[in-house]
Amino acid sequence: MIRCKRVYQAVEQDDGQRVLVDRLWPRNKRKDDLHGQWLREVAPSDELRKAFHQGEVDFAGFAQQYRQELAAHPEHWYPLLDLAGKGTLTLLYAGKDTEHNNARVLAEWLEDELDRRGPGSSPVCYAQ
Repeated sequence: MIRCKRVYQAVEQDDGQRVLVDRLWPRNKRKDDLHGQWLREVAPSDELRKAFHQGEVDFAGFAQQYRQELAAHPEHWYPLLDLAGKGTLTLLYAGKDTEHNNARVLAEWLEDELDRRGPGSSPVCYAQ
């Protein structure tokens, strides 16, 4: 199962493997409080991230361009498939918007990849 969760939410036992998937380190978060790993290279490019946050591209355009970036660099996200295949994978993000963020797009991307390889699970994104 692949879950999405704000990095500021409390760590839970059922989080499984926790991976921060933002390019920038979250504000006011100590590295030893992460209880997981940081894969900044799987995050959207700086150019795409800035364009989305500045309103130059809507979420649909952001998701499409981010998927193109993911397709071009499987070496960045492929290790996440192994983690997801072994149990729960929680993708952490810092943004306040729980519906429109890179972790949600990445979770859907990974689920699509897992489905191509066999039965998968649905991404679950928790708001708070």
